[in-house]
Amino acid sequence: MENAAGKIRAICISEERGTEKKEVSSCVLVEGEGIRGDAHAGKWHRQVSILSGSRIDEFNRKGAGVKNGDFGENIVIDGIDCLRLPVGTVLSIGEGDRISKIRVTQKGKECHTRCRIYKRMGECIMPREGVFTEVLEGGEIRTGDVISVEYPDINRPFQAAVVVLSDKASMGERKDLSGPAACEILRENGYEIIETIVIPDDTRRLKAELIRLCDGREADLVVTSGGTGFSLRDSTPEVTMDIADRNAPGIAEYIRLKSMEITDRAMLTRGVSVIRGQSIIVNLPGSPRAVKECLGFIMGGLEHGIKVLRGGVYECARD
Repeated sequence: MENAAGKIRAICISEERGTEKKEVSSCVLVEGEGIRGDAHAGKWHRQVSILSGSRIDEFNRKGAGVKNGDFGENIVIDGIDCLRLPVGTVLSIGEGDRISKIRVTQKGKECHTRCRIYKRMGECIMPREGVFTEVLEGGEIRTGDVISVEYPDINRPFQAAVVVLSDKASMGERKDLSGPAACEILRENGYEIIETIVIPDDTRRLKAELIRLCDGREADLVVTSGGTGFSLRDSTPEVTMDIADRNAPGIAEYIRLKSMEITDRAMLTRGVSVIRGQSIIVNLPGSPRAVKECLGFIMGGLEHGIKVLRGGVYECARD
């Protein structure tokens, strides 16, 4: 992709969450925090929200009558289709000695409450078209500032998310050890961990999280731990297959093959491996020891698969 250029149409902030943001002429971006004085600032991955002005204009042509900030967005941008920016894209705001930088971390978000716009129009564009960023370099930004785009390097470190399925751990009745075990192996192999979450064995919750991590956060690899056995609540493979674009059975087959060299109970694990978009999802067993062993088996091969999905490698055949 070529470098694109746009400019800030509007800057909007609010002191309380859940309220519409009010337009201001300028604000201060704080590195690792967000916009000074804005309710959504904090040490997380959704520090500054952005929305394309063209998307707002299109919505208003339907009679919505919304103004800047009504969707809860911090920055409205003209000249750039924010939704087409890959996660990892860096936006440089300003010129000369006054340049701030934000990086795209997530596209879209689940809407838990129906805002007044949704109630009036029957839809709201922010959940599907809003883009979220973190502040890399702070400074003052102003309405009218120029924005340049730096697309992510195809050779950047791999990003991984870890999802642990455990009723007891999610309720705090047991300490989760599988998630840290997975993160340890992934970090040793150069992965950046973008999220680690512990959820109950709930099919709807797992489905929502897998879709969000693949589509919204665009993780290269999503590892699940737990829910792959014979228990009636073990439904991780079924949920994973349900949201898959393509099957990638060789990863799961190799895990079972190598695990059978350690214990014959490996034949009882039902984990699957699939592709959704440009993300690979791999199901692992629930025990910390098994998580470490299984990830150790596949780290080498996964590297090539992720590079192919990123478009950096085009041939898998060997001479």
